[in-house]
Order: sequence, then C-alpha cells, then structure tokens
Amino acid sequence: MERLIRRLSLARQALDTLLELSGLPKPSQVERDAAIQRFEYTVESCWKAAQAVLDTQFGIAVASPKPVIRACAQNGLLTEDDAHAAMAMIDDRNLTSHAYNQDLAVAIHSRLADHAGLLGRWLTAMEQVAKDA
Repeated sequence: MERLIRRLSLARQALDTLLELSGLPKPSQVERDAAIQRFEYTVESCWKAAQAVLDTQFGIAVASPKPVIRACAQNGLLTEDDAHAAMAMIDDRNLTSHAYNQDLAVAIHSRLADHAGLLGRWLTAMEQVAKDA
C-alpha cells in the first residue's frame, strides 16, 4: 500500500507541474517545450500509478499504458469517453520525442489543457479507490 500511495503522490505532483504551464495562452517556444516535457513525465507517472492501483486494489497485472487504460475503463477508473481520450493522449505522448517538429509541437501543446483535465479526473478516481481500500 505504501508503494501505491507514493505512486499516487508522485503523479499528483507531476500533474501540478503540468497545470502550471498547460494553460498558457501564447507560450514562448521554451515554455511550450517545457510544458510538453512536463506532459511526458505526468503521463508516465499517472499510468504507472494506475498500474499500481490495478495491481493492489483489483489484482490485475498489466505492463504497458494502453492495456492499463483498458483495464481502468473496465474497472470504473475511466469512463468510456475518457478511455478513448486517454488512448489518444498516449499517442500524443509517444509523439513527443518528435517535438523538434514545430508543427507537431504546436499541435500537441494545443491539446495539453484537455490532457491535463483527463489526467486530473483519472488521478482523482485512483486516489478515491486507494482511500476507500
């Protein structure tokens, strides 16, 4: 349980850093790139927290982001709509290594506020399950 609490705490901290930059209306290139970097590590920490929740609370072992999302949807941690959005979010996360492509970086950045909202809902659901355990 201690590992789970730690994972959730780290995910919440990561999300807080993303929220600082995700809503900037006209970010500089440096601010945009920093927001994308924060998005990367926030997604990583959230799906790994979800992996821990699924293992600890539901006895489900999954090893990568998309199966984690499917299992979260099947176990009430994501709505069907949020699960679809989370799959697209993972695709964006996988594209972030190409942030040197300016058009792609601008496109990903334009979706960060929506991704941050989704990550917040997902994390809140996970925290509630851990709290109820």
